[in-house]
Amino acid sequence: MEAAVFVLSLVDCCALIFLAVYFVITLSDLECDYINARACCSKLNRWVVPELVGQALSTVLMLVSLHWFVFLLNLPVAAWNMYRVWKVPMGNMGVFDPTEIHNRGQLKSHMKESMIKLGFHLLCFFIYLYSMILALIND
Repeated sequence: MEAAVFVLSLVDCCALIFLAVYFVITLSDLECDYINARACCSKLNRWVVPELVGQALSTVLMLVSLHWFVFLLNLPVAAWNMYRVWKVPMGNMGVFDPTEIHNRGQLKSHMKESMIKLGFHLLCFFIYLYSMILALIND
């Protein structure tokens, strides 16, 4: 059972790594003016809720399987994703708004956040991989 939890977490983590890379590429395209702000924000906003669900799934899996260290590692990222979605101002297109993305350094902060999430998910990938191998050896 423990190996199955980590296999599912590993697959979920791979999807989250893909999303983080997609966010970085799309934001860098906007930074280099390869796409306009409206197209960039609509592409990114489409994936905000699936990212939230994926992170929440991983966090809940670790809570249910009683892996406290990994649960506590995932909890701040899941809470941050929920906070970002709930704090979208009324009238904005979503977390990424084309009218505000170039104001007050939001593009840089979104890029920094995406890079941090990419690093976090890569760290989690190796933790899940190690834990899965350990669980398979112990069974």
